[in-house]
Amino acid sequence: MRGNRRVDTRPEMLLRSELHRRGLRFRKHLAIDALSLRVRPDIVFTGQRVAVFVDGCFWYGCARHGTHPRSNSAYWEAKLARNRARDEIVQETLQSAGWQVLRIWEHVPPAAAAEIVAKAVAEAGDHP
Repeated sequence: MRGNRRVDTRPEMLLRSELHRRGLRFRKHLAIDALSLRVRPDIVFTGQRVAVFVDGCFWYGCARHGTHPRSNSAYWEAKLARNRARDEIVQETLQSAGWQVLRIWEHVPPAAAAEIVAKAVAEAGDHP
């Protein structure tokens, strides 16, 4: 598991490049203190209060591409379930604190993902 990156994954970097190419400016991995939770989304638009997470198909249980390891399957099933439960708590906490949360699957093409993010940022507008 050492080879699995926590930050700057390829899908995340491709999305950031596409957003930058479109003229959108953002912070990456900025710590957000929301209620009693500290979260570091992959991409953060602070003025618009939009937090973007790029979720890996394996780690977050994508219905289309997620796989289930055969060896030590009980461990992995519990681990992946904890990931999903944690993400639900993070999403609810950020939304309660006034943030819009976007979750983009790693298999979504960067241009399509950037379009989703750009639309959300534009709709959110600037908050004082």
